[in-house]
Amino acid sequence: MIDRAAAEPARRVGAPEVETWLRDLGLEPLARSQRDGVTSWDLLLDGRRRFDVPVTVICDPSLAVIVWLHLAPPIGDSVRASYRRLLRWNDEFPFVKFALAPDERPVLTVELPIESVDGDALGLAIARVLAVADVLLDETAAWLWIGGKVPPPPARERRNEALFARYRDRLGELGG
Repeated sequence: MIDRAAAEPARRVGAPEVETWLRDLGLEPLARSQRDGVTSWDLLLDGRRRFDVPVTVICDPSLAVIVWLHLAPPIGDSVRASYRRLLRWNDEFPFVKFALAPDERPVLTVELPIESVDGDALGLAIARVLAVADVLLDETAAWLWIGGKVPPPPARERRNEALFARYRDRLGELGG
């Protein structure tokens, strides 16, 4: 029996690689933070239906690269109903995970194992969370805006249209 850990050197992915991938994807972080060897980048991106969506990319070189989309502000409605909705979405949408952040904000995540992550996988993960947020816009509108009324799109072009064009075919039914 071969000990793979001893036979193959561990793949190292760190902040420099993630920054290169973000740049190659045409995505410009608003902020970068580092603590205890973990680096994160805050992005403000546009979906096809939602604009100004906060996304955080987190790189823990010992574990994974995580794409974390802030789906809505802290939930103020019936917690039980919100939990049921998040659990239902976990079942309905493959390759993503819904959860509550410590401050009760619903989040949408994709975890990319450090052994297999690359720029293409990161780009697809970012496109996927934005596409899921777009699909759920009507269901999350009450969490996002008073009265649940979706505002009209801003009078500017989407920031990251090239990202959707690049991954449209690989997003399946989410590709619009």
